[in-house]
Amino acid sequence: MPHPETPPTPTTTGAPLRPKRLLTQNRELKPLGVWNWTLPAWAGRFPDGRTYNTCPSAGVCAAVCYARHGTYNWPQVRAKHQANLAFVLDDLPGWERAMTAELGARRFHGAWIRIHDSGDFFSDAYTLAWLRIIRARPEVAFYAYTKEISRFRTLIEPDPPENFLWVYSYGGTQDAALDPAVDRVADVFPDEAAIAEAGWHSQEASDLLAVLGPRLVGIPANRIPHYLKRLAGRTFRSWQAEVDAERAEHRARAARRGHLRLLPGGQGTAPASSPSVADRPDEAAA
Repeated sequence: MPHPETPPTPTTTGAPLRPKRLLTQNRELKPLGVWNWTLPAWAGRFPDGRTYNTCPSAGVCAAVCYARHGTYNWPQVRAKHQANLAFVLDDLPGWERAMTAELGARRFHGAWIRIHDSGDFFSDAYTLAWLRIIRARPEVAFYAYTKEISRFRTLIEPDPPENFLWVYSYGGTQDAALDPAVDRVADVFPDEAAIAEAGWHSQEASDLLAVLGPRLVGIPANRIPHYLKRLAGRTFRSWQAEVDAERAEHRARAARRGHLRLLPGGQGTAPASSPSVADRPDEAAA
């Protein structure tokens, strides 16, 4: 969890100044010598009324996200994270220059940077900006968890920088695209015993094990009582699969209802004129 930070100082117009520091260290990562870049978690609203979603592929994880709990909700912490995001959204080239410049400091040579201890690669333009930053600082090592599988398949996997490692995390709307026999994947488990029983490997000793340890990464769930109650002994992967199956069945029932209509004179039913789900690949694949 991050320490409280001083919020950006407003200008005379009320708009926040750009953050003076982009990279910080939280209590979990600081002992490892890891620095982190943080955005607000999932969906929210800026003070000026604009809305955002930094985790567009979030699924069940949004319901039990550690970054929507505790110190992340403190006003001064939320203000800092929102200022980071506003910098990206309002001036992406300026943010890219500032991040590249900050990473040139000697303290980051040989260091690890975790991109997003909250938030994700929410757009192509933002992801490509990070790629340019990573390539510009080969003396720095970067890693990330992400649920943006399709985006990474297209933009990262064909030509990944040597100094960037990542792990795909379960609990998102693109889970079905993951292959644990091939991909490096992370799943949240109820506890350490469940990780061991599944034959996965815990990253509890060091967050860097998510990208440096064995390929099947187990993360013990945060011990937040109401989050554990919602998890109900499941993993994120199994919980998301349940939700996906329920939604698929709901769509199938709706499709069946939509494809039947009463015949004149009450003589039963006949197919409606709308196309079947099989004729609509966008829904059939959902």
